[in-house]
Amino acid sequence: MKHVYLDNASTTQLRKEVINEMTKVMNENFGNPSSTHHFGRDAKNVIELSRKSIAKNINCNAQEIIFTSCGTEANNFIILSSIRDLGVKRIITSKIEHHAVLHTVEVFEKQFGTKIDYVNILDDGTIDYNDLETLLSQEQNTLVSLMHVNNEIGTVLNLEKVAQLCKNYNAYFHTDTVQSIGKTRIDLSQIPIDFLVASAHKFHGPKGVGFAFIRKNIALKPILLGGEQEKGLRAGTESVHNIAGMAKALELSLENLETEKNNISELKKYLVEQLQLNFPEVHFAGNPDETFYNVINVILPFDTNKISMLLFQLDMNGVAVSRGSACQSGSVKPSHVLEAFLSHEELNKPNIRVSFSHYNSTEDIDYLIEVLKKI
Repeated sequence: MKHVYLDNASTTQLRKEVINEMTKVMNENFGNPSSTHHFGRDAKNVIELSRKSIAKNINCNAQEIIFTSCGTEANNFIILSSIRDLGVKRIITSKIEHHAVLHTVEVFEKQFGTKIDYVNILDDGTIDYNDLETLLSQEQNTLVSLMHVNNEIGTVLNLEKVAQLCKNYNAYFHTDTVQSIGKTRIDLSQIPIDFLVASAHKFHGPKGVGFAFIRKNIALKPILLGGEQEKGLRAGTESVHNIAGMAKALELSLENLETEKNNISELKKYLVEQLQLNFPEVHFAGNPDETFYNVINVILPFDTNKISMLLFQLDMNGVAVSRGSACQSGSVKPSHVLEAFLSHEELNKPNIRVSFSHYNSTEDIDYLIEVLKKI
């Protein structure tokens, strides 16, 4: 049976060069980076070179990069610290954020009494920037938390526009770039973002490592205590091989960005064409011409009784896709993202999220169409 992986928004295959880099570090740099002997210093050097490499690739200062275990940890750290240390009294976010943000702000609303405002979502799944400015004009000590690329539908936030709005109204801007880092260029010397998070396994790096960007002169305190690692902001022995693998993965992703982006964009275009040819009543959540180039959410013209078994049937035929975030992929309930802007009729139809990487081909798409036709 043919196996096709089209769930790259959930996680990505490690590049061979990344595996080689991690293996080398595990063999040669096994020391504890907090130790003062040469084994520890060698490991520490790997970490700091990785920090400089990541900072160079997003055009920021190396001291502004803090390593974490994942994007979720980084989101929690920034949101909690903003409330506790920066006196944030209100958070503006949206109903289509990842649960790493949504569940976090809901808990802190109860715990700290933080006011949560949700910016309106337009019919195409994008942020209403006029509503965002209206909310910002209500002067309070505010953190805006909006993701760059939506993980379920691929809508893209205008980082420059939101960052400038936040600056105009003296609000902090936090953005979850887990789906975009390594797949597009972000220049933090040009965009006044205060906080940014990323996760290595989304750009062909290892699982279990990510980073937070915290702009200099913003003073936060740690939420993990017990050590002075990561400038005193994140206690715990650093995962040296994972950090090195993340830096290598980001470097390679950006080195190959133009070629891989063009190829993936053509794959997405080909999928749209084939879906429309074979399923004329197909719809898409968000405009496929404007959503991010490697993600598409497809609303299939199938009976509603297909919903519960659709992913199972695709998997039994060797096709890996999802209905949305992998963190809740076992649920047959409509996605909270789709609920924010789709009609009741569209919500009741089966949907799948297809997400590509440079490892995919038109043959993969042909096979997906073949399996969908059988279903």
